[in-house]
Amino acid sequence: MQSTPIACPGAHPQEKGKVEKGAIPYIRHNFWPLRPFRDLTDLPAQANQWRAQGATVTIHATPGEPPIQRFAPKAMRPFPALLPDGRDTAHANVHTDFSRRVDGKTSTVPPWLISKSMPVNADHHQLTCYVKAKVVATHLRCWQHPQRIELPQHREAAHKHHRRPWSSQAVAALIAFGETAKRYLEHVAPTNEPLQKQGKKLLARNDAYGAQAWRDAMHRATLPQAFGAPYIDNMLSQEMPPQRHQPPVRLKQAPLNDIRLEEPTLADYDAFVIKRTRP
Repeated sequence: MQSTPIACPGAHPQEKGKVEKGAIPYIRHNFWPLRPFRDLTDLPAQANQWRAQGATVTIHATPGEPPIQRFAPKAMRPFPALLPDGRDTAHANVHTDFSRRVDGKTSTVPPWLISKSMPVNADHHQLTCYVKAKVVATHLRCWQHPQRIELPQHREAAHKHHRRPWSSQAVAALIAFGETAKRYLEHVAPTNEPLQKQGKKLLARNDAYGAQAWRDAMHRATLPQAFGAPYIDNMLSQEMPPQRHQPPVRLKQAPLNDIRLEEPTLADYDAFVIKRTRP
């Protein structure tokens, strides 16, 4: 008569019978006491040697024969073709420093995964991160604590990811307005709002209220740390209505419509004229 094995639930040792009461205490009391080992590579090697030379050749009281005879190749059936994944599995969130924390250690992933959650599988040798069943990062597992495991390509991608918003046309047009706009953008960058989106909104306020009022508002907003287009819009709308003027001519070549030039200072022209008229 053959019996069908039934999987027992986890953390219920009373349901595991001889497996839980026999094998685990036997290993705990016969293999572990006073046994030194160098690392996690040396430990399995010693366990295999102990099993081959002692545990499997000793006559077991219940079957009356050594375990090596009970587990002879002719008495064993092959494993199924598809083995279950026995690795440790956890879900980890990716932080703003493009890393996630597993077992008290941090390891990096591509920066485009920031603020996302992903499954992480771990064995004794490596950590593997997945996004929709696709591997996106693999690290050698480290047992030192605390430790940050970082791949050079992740750091390089993070630098590119950080610089990309500053290369947009809207941000470049704002920087062309002078140091006040540039400093204000540097304060806006650490906020959660996309820098390119904020740049477009700030440019629209310049067109509606004029360059001078727009610069003054950004300068005043720096003191209370009111960083963002909504704060500038609120300050300008309380002081003056938006200018109603004819919109600029739109050119057929779209890149030409995004060009912004710094508004000239009339005092520079006056100084030039005075210099020319002097004898």
